[in-house]
Amino acid sequence: MDNKIIAIIIAIIVIAVGAFFIFGGSGEEVTIGYLPSDHDAALFVADAQGKYAENGINTKLVQFNNGGDLMTAMASGDVDVGYVGITPVLSSISKGVPVKVISAAQTEGSGIVVAKDSGINSVSDLTGKKIATPGEASIQHMLLTYYLEQNGMSINDLKVSAMKVPSMNDALKTGKIDGMITFEPYVSIAEKNGAKVLVDSNDIISNHPCCVVVASDKFIEEHPNETQKILEIHENATDYINSNTDEAATLLPKDIVSDVEVEKSAMAGFPFISGLDDAYKQQVMDFMDLEVDLGVLKKPLSEDQIFWQGS
Repeated sequence: MDNKIIAIIIAIIVIAVGAFFIFGGSGEEVTIGYLPSDHDAALFVADAQGKYAENGINTKLVQFNNGGDLMTAMASGDVDVGYVGITPVLSSISKGVPVKVISAAQTEGSGIVVAKDSGINSVSDLTGKKIATPGEASIQHMLLTYYLEQNGMSINDLKVSAMKVPSMNDALKTGKIDGMITFEPYVSIAEKNGAKVLVDSNDIISNHPCCVVVASDKFIEEHPNETQKILEIHENATDYINSNTDEAATLLPKDIVSDVEVEKSAMAGFPFISGLDDAYKQQVMDFMDLEVDLGVLKKPLSEDQIFWQGS
């Protein structure tokens, strides 16, 4: 065989082998679940900027109605990585779902919103009112439960129902519900439409953890390089958001952002973070203790059960 042909074949093999190790080798599709919320902005920004493709990661983004549904999909192996609230994550781990928190995503960013003419001006006025939440497994439902108990009330004092978050504002405007506890940007959208924010979630529990990035144990074990690369992409996207909030708002999906100007304000109203430092881990553990006190969790979890130690 001609030496030049042999040299070309060897070069092709070297390039192919290099790509194998650089990009994880599998060429498999990484399914990333998310919620229709700007809390997951780092995912949207990284995707819009082509950062996953740049790093050889073939992604499939799948939207879920709430964190409970997303974690159910992770339990069945249909989702590899998720941007999701800490409450459904802790509940899933407590039930034996093999997942780990690999990074923080943001804190705060929710609120209780009531119709302008609902007659609700204080927490006591919520008694007997129809209030929507994203579902019992959601962090918003947990925050509502905690807020009521802190004010000598119970979730049973309200008429609480689960509802898809994008449908809540229409239900509020048409009088089907009196109020809702939801996440951004729907709090800011409702306020622009004339609704009243009764209380922000940071006033319920200051600097509370909210959305995190999770990955299945299987994905972490089989794709450690891709897991680390996804973390780096998340961190860089988070830094971009914090330095270029207005520009980042324009990169979010149109089905989530109906008004870019409202979105800019919403995203400036709560912190976007990444990583798992000791201070953040302690915030999660403190939040978990509250969930145990409320009966949301049956017993405490250890840090080793919750967090990926390789992060």
